[in-house]
Amino acid sequence: MGRPLRLAALLYAVAAGAYALDRATKLWAEHALAGRPPLRLIPGVLHLTYTTNSGGAFGIGRSAPWLFAGATVVVVGIIVAISTRLPRTIVAVALGLVLGGALGNLTDRALGGPGLGGRVTDFIDLRVWPVFNLADSAIVIGAILLAASSLRPERAQRSGAAGPRVPGG
Repeated sequence: MGRPLRLAALLYAVAAGAYALDRATKLWAEHALAGRPPLRLIPGVLHLTYTTNSGGAFGIGRSAPWLFAGATVVVVGIIVAISTRLPRTIVAVALGLVLGGALGNLTDRALGGPGLGGRVTDFIDLRVWPVFNLADSAIVIGAILLAASSLRPERAQRSGAAGPRVPGG
């Protein structure tokens, strides 16, 4: 398997892992936390609080959940389209996290209401930040990794290489 296919496989493996963890934790939260008071893991710092959100991050845009669903579909399409043209491992991991998180929240929207207008399950409560979920975390971490990878020039540019090495050349 060539490097482009290995990086694509890594992207999809990371996405599958992020998606599976997100779905498992949301199902657990729905069964263990819904209708109950918050579970205090570290008092004043980390609570598990079941809630749902029809909007985007921090509850913004609650009246237009279709906007977030549409944006998610576009982002997923772009990631799939470029998945075999990734420059580095960190980009594959970053995009895998974004893809897995995006699909996790999109699944909530699809299962939690009519069309793609359903509500997303949130349960991680840091008390100083809006309640979120693992999909949100994966998206944010993926975006940070992607931004960090853009700050680091590619190896070929740093070493002054003009292009791929040609045998005997």
